[in-house]
Amino acid sequence: MNISTIRLPLEPNSWRADFPILSRPVRDGQPLVYLDNAATTQRPRQVIQAIVDTYENHYANVHRGIHWLSDQSTDLFEDARQKISKFINANSEQEVIFTTGTTMAINLVARSWGDANIRTGDEILLTEMEHHANLVPWHQLQERTDCRLRHIPITDDGQLNLATLDTLLTDRTRLVSITHVSNVLGTINPVAEIVARAHAAGAIVLVDAAQSAPHSPLDVQQLDADFVAFSGHKMMGPSGVGVLYGKQSLLEAMPPFLGGGNMIRRVKLDRFEPADLPAKFEAGTPPIVPAIGLGAAIDYLLQVGLQKIHDYEQVLTQYAHETLGRIPEFHSLGPAPERKAGIVSFTMDGIHPHDVAQLLDRHGIAVRAGHHCAMPLHKKLGITASSRASFYFYNTPAEIDQLAAALEDALRVFRRR
Repeated sequence: MNISTIRLPLEPNSWRADFPILSRPVRDGQPLVYLDNAATTQRPRQVIQAIVDTYENHYANVHRGIHWLSDQSTDLFEDARQKISKFINANSEQEVIFTTGTTMAINLVARSWGDANIRTGDEILLTEMEHHANLVPWHQLQERTDCRLRHIPITDDGQLNLATLDTLLTDRTRLVSITHVSNVLGTINPVAEIVARAHAAGAIVLVDAAQSAPHSPLDVQQLDADFVAFSGHKMMGPSGVGVLYGKQSLLEAMPPFLGGGNMIRRVKLDRFEPADLPAKFEAGTPPIVPAIGLGAAIDYLLQVGLQKIHDYEQVLTQYAHETLGRIPEFHSLGPAPERKAGIVSFTMDGIHPHDVAQLLDRHGIAVRAGHHCAMPLHKKLGITASSRASFYFYNTPAEIDQLAAALEDALRVFRRR
């Protein structure tokens, strides 16, 4: 691929100036090459300023204070919920629950919907490529209820073997919980098809959208998933805030997950009545400023354009596969680039992934190394760890060239040993 002759869907350098950290020198004055976006993204000045402005001018607790400052804070907080509702095309703002992140959102469903609806012998269908956050809560539910966990297997090229759904989806299947995009393989799963087949079998579906919501348009009504979970920090928002979307009828039927202030209508010494949605699932003081920051991040994402981000990352992923693939010792994980998101996980002959990451760090290049919270998937692949480069719209083809050169340098270091 001759990247210089391709008309890019967006110009990354027109956005990079908004991200202060991207111009920060690291490692003996070298420029930062940040390729760890699947773990967390960087924040533009607009998001940082929204956080600072809230603390400096508008901060108070929400919903409870009968004073001007609390009204301001409440308005900003609920404006953020409204932005998220429109961002994912929810039917109602009541379907948007603020959590601490994707992990908390999945645990909420497992504890509330799961405990109320799953019984001995019921089945939950997962996949072999799930993040631990979409495995462990269901392991815990299995321990509480003696339900059965089943898994959609992956093919040799890192895609789901959907032919197995004919036997895996049964009249005992109550829930299918699946990642939209694998945080290791980058595989973009055909979630809409899986949702339709699960519903036809009488099961509901939870989608882990942590790796998809920041990178491509997400329409929950079109997807028709029953629950969708994602995190703020992976889409330029603050850490400590995430979202659980749920269909209103399901959320209304579910018992509260946590108890305390804000989630009640009234409390007596011997009983309580829960509040209406969404407060019912937002016990205690919510993540006020992180939610407002997430609203600012969504404003920014809409300005850039989610479809442009997706299309641009497809170009970067293709370019990375071709450029890095010229290194004989390089072995990518997952499907062909046209079937994956902006994630390139790989191994290098003769170099442990941790050593790869440390040697890249000497060049100012930040990547991930390890099992990426997906130990069962790595076991399935026959490896204990991998290195992972992951992209966002502020990354450039030149940074991929730098990654390739640094990997070549790492190989020279190990050849000398």
